[in-house]
Amino acid sequence: MSRTTMQVIELAGAFGVDNLRRVERPIPTPGPGQVLLRIHAASLNYRDLMMIDGAYNPRQPLPLVPLSDGVGEVIQIGDGVQWPPVGARVCPIFAESWLAGPPTREHLATTLGGPRPGLLAEYRLAPASALVAPPAHLSDPEAAALPCAAVTAWSALIEHGRVKPGDKVLVQGTGGVSIFALQFARLAGAQVVITSSDPAKLERARELGAAFGIDYRAQPEWGRAARAWSGGDGVDHVIEVGGAGTLEQSLRAVRPGGSVAVIGVLSGAASPLNITPILMQQIRLQGVIVGSRATFEAMNRGVAAAQLRPVVDRIFEWGAVRDALAHLRGGRHFGKVALTLR
Repeated sequence: MSRTTMQVIELAGAFGVDNLRRVERPIPTPGPGQVLLRIHAASLNYRDLMMIDGAYNPRQPLPLVPLSDGVGEVIQIGDGVQWPPVGARVCPIFAESWLAGPPTREHLATTLGGPRPGLLAEYRLAPASALVAPPAHLSDPEAAALPCAAVTAWSALIEHGRVKPGDKVLVQGTGGVSIFALQFARLAGAQVVITSSDPAKLERARELGAAFGIDYRAQPEWGRAARAWSGGDGVDHVIEVGGAGTLEQSLRAVRPGGSVAVIGVLSGAASPLNITPILMQQIRLQGVIVGSRATFEAMNRGVAAAQLRPVVDRIFEWGAVRDALAHLRGGRHFGKVALTLR
């Protein structure tokens, strides 16, 4: 490699999108068990916004290279690396030490984009053990959409929810996790009801296989509407991305013995909650924070077998990351927002 320096976009000085800056750093050399990646594409999650704003972890040391999702090419390998070879296309996993099984505090201290450096850089070192090969039929922006949003949806529905044909699934909204949840639920043979405040987005969701759409602004009691759609008993699974502000409606939508996968906090992280329905109806609340490398690999096998394609709303040049973050913050997207780094 003739170059010795790379471009990196980092958050420095203080939290806030205005404090993102482009800097030059030396290109690192892989040590034993490491590889050097040339990042080709990245994608955005709401967690990235929260991290940049200082809402996710106000004690996060700065500077920080943001973003958790991406895909790249192996440029160099260190001693002892058996796989991947130079030239392989790979995705880093969300938590570099979480290879299989349930999460631990140690695993969750190795997440990309905070506390560890993320992928908004031309090159990045990664442990060879923390990489997976994305399905070959996907473009780079599509592959970059997988590590967080797709694995989260797969964990919620397939790994924890054990969704099966004929189940009824409620999906909130049309962001990255939600659209993956719609796709995976349909892949498993489930029926899907989806919520949005945008009739055009509801129509697009129906084109992807949603059986029913609810405009939650026109129907603030959308939990009752979802229960009525299900036949009166309630849905089997809820993909809860809103958080405290929507959980009450999710509990109204789910059947006795059903499950609510708690994934996001788009509507807030705290509010009074009546837990009686949870107890009296034996509802299971399952927190979901992405998943392990083993879960990522299992999901990739499903995506490849079905030739499923992630829904990428828009692709920005990486220098326009502020515009991309504004697009995500505005809620105008349907599916994932991606960045290209080459």
